[in-house]
Amino acid sequence: MKALPNKIVIVGGGSAGWMTACYLARAAELTGSFSQQTLHDQQTRHSAQGCSITLLESSSIPTVGVGEGSTPYLRHFFAYLGVEESTWMEACNATYKMGINFEGWNKSDDSPPSRTPSYFHPFFSALDVPTAEHYFTAVNQRRHGQPSNISESHYFTAAEMVRQNIAPNTIVDSANIDYAYHFDAGLLGEFLKHYATSKGVNHKVGNVTKVPTFNDNIQAIQTDLHGTLHADLFIDCSGFRGILGKKALNRSVTSYADTLFNDAAVAIPTKRSDIIKYQTRSVALRHGWQWNIPLTARTGNGYVYSSRFCSSVQAEQELRSVLDEGTNLKNTPARHLKMQVGRLNTHWAGNCLSIGLSQGFIEPLEATALMLVQYALHHFIDCWQQPIPDTRKHALYNNEMNRMFDGIRDYIAAHYYLNTRNDTPYWVACRNEMKVPDTLAYLLKEWDRGANFEDALNEVDANLVYLRPSWYCIFAGMRRFSPPTGDRVVETLNPHQMLKDILRKMQKPNTETC
Repeated sequence: MKALPNKIVIVGGGSAGWMTACYLARAAELTGSFSQQTLHDQQTRHSAQGCSITLLESSSIPTVGVGEGSTPYLRHFFAYLGVEESTWMEACNATYKMGINFEGWNKSDDSPPSRTPSYFHPFFSALDVPTAEHYFTAVNQRRHGQPSNISESHYFTAAEMVRQNIAPNTIVDSANIDYAYHFDAGLLGEFLKHYATSKGVNHKVGNVTKVPTFNDNIQAIQTDLHGTLHADLFIDCSGFRGILGKKALNRSVTSYADTLFNDAAVAIPTKRSDIIKYQTRSVALRHGWQWNIPLTARTGNGYVYSSRFCSSVQAEQELRSVLDEGTNLKNTPARHLKMQVGRLNTHWAGNCLSIGLSQGFIEPLEATALMLVQYALHHFIDCWQQPIPDTRKHALYNNEMNRMFDGIRDYIAAHYYLNTRNDTPYWVACRNEMKVPDTLAYLLKEWDRGANFEDALNEVDANLVYLRPSWYCIFAGMRRFSPPTGDRVVETLNPHQMLKDILRKMQKPNTETC
């Protein structure tokens, strides 16, 4: 494995900065770039000989710090670091996540609250293969006018585990259940900081004052407290500000604002739930959606909305009104955030790599932010190892990162375009004014005309990040169907009972279903 650059400087802390520091410190350790030495306090840490990593973090600029959900990809991150799941979860007030329940996204004007439609987007596991095939068949029957059972909870392991409140750590390891996490973002940053510094990452607190550049390269970083910092590789983790990539190197941005209208959020925590459900709730509100995320110490809540249709004051009032069910939240402060939705066109060129919010952001609907950080790091290491000229490495990297961002955007956009709400101009605009991405437009056309959806997915496979089960779940969950005309299909098998039987067999001894 090729050694990393001799000297790396990361600008910015937060989740992205410290994830980057951890990942690269571990990669350097695996390449033999780091060696161990014993300190005077008898603790053992790693110090860089062939590779030194410095993280410069501002004391005056706060991190975003409200991200509280992940995809299953995060499991691989901690496995790569060699950190036990129970260790970091306990430190970060983390809970398990089996998927996302979408509530009210296709609510009609006259639907009473008790009848608000919902659907579940599960994480797909190998255990689902037998029953999921029945789901795909049922959905395609429904597409062609035949009434059929298309409830995700009857076909997918994750949905049934949420229904029964079965934690994934009670399932035998051989089942290879796919799952993710909820966590306290602030505590996660602190945990990663401790890991990185224990591996020899040099932590400096200060601000960037000037960044002299030449072509695509940063010559150095001038700081207020630490003089001039030189490096072979500079990594921009400075968030939406993009101190290195956007500002110093003037890298161009592709905006998603004409497709994804949400550009702001407000967050208010509430007390811990008595019963922790292993799911994120995404509840459609008047001008966007509310997240509800259970942690062991509190519940995370937020409202992601479009400032074109709703002011920050109105958004906070609406969020407080849906949260304040017998609980006085007047003294609980709200945190307001602005979002820049889009991506850089060039993520890596010369000696500067942009990671995290500095390279792009797609709103938090499917909790993909940390996944993109992790994927960007993994892909960087892969490209760095290639025995090809740097310009080709950069091209490979940038093309793949742009594909990832655009592919996630396509799936996120589907949630809004498929809504059937007419209660506010916001939801109507999501259908009528959105610039529909080409891949999504093609899948919609093929779905609506009754074509073979498997063939349609295969046709655009190179553009997809979300795969077959996810696309079926969102199209069916949002009820993208004409009214049924045929007789109800008689099921010869009971997929839901099959699913329950599979789960019962896969539970570890001495564990019970809640």
